[in-house]
Amino acid sequence: MFYARLSELRRVSAFLEGYCASAGLAREHCLRINVVLEELFINTVRHGYRAECDAPVWMTLEAGEKSLQVTYEDTAPPFNPYARLPLGQPDTTAEMRKIGGLGVLLTKELAATRDYAYIFGRNRIRLALDR
Repeated sequence: MFYARLSELRRVSAFLEGYCASAGLAREHCLRINVVLEELFINTVRHGYRAECDAPVWMTLEAGEKSLQVTYEDTAPPFNPYARLPLGQPDTTAEMRKIGGLGVLLTKELAATRDYAYIFGRNRIRLALDR
């Protein structure tokens, strides 16, 4: 569990590095996962909670043979970051940045699969990243 504070990014990175080392994940995969978690975390702090606070953010990682499962949860107001993203090619126009942001688009493109649910008072994002 991490607090919704940007200073926690160091702890998130250390958690991820430790996990990658113990799971034997290649550095390139670890860096890709780091980008995804960092984008989700920053969006939670800035847009979900709207400020740094002591609210919780949970991250769970589970390495499989072919993919890494990431579960990311927070207690910010319900928001599906993938609901309004276009299905086609990435659009980097000002309009795209207004509705979803390029960071969310980046997490969408880096993950092989993704889903969102608001369950038990938590936003839950589950991603699978190819190994």
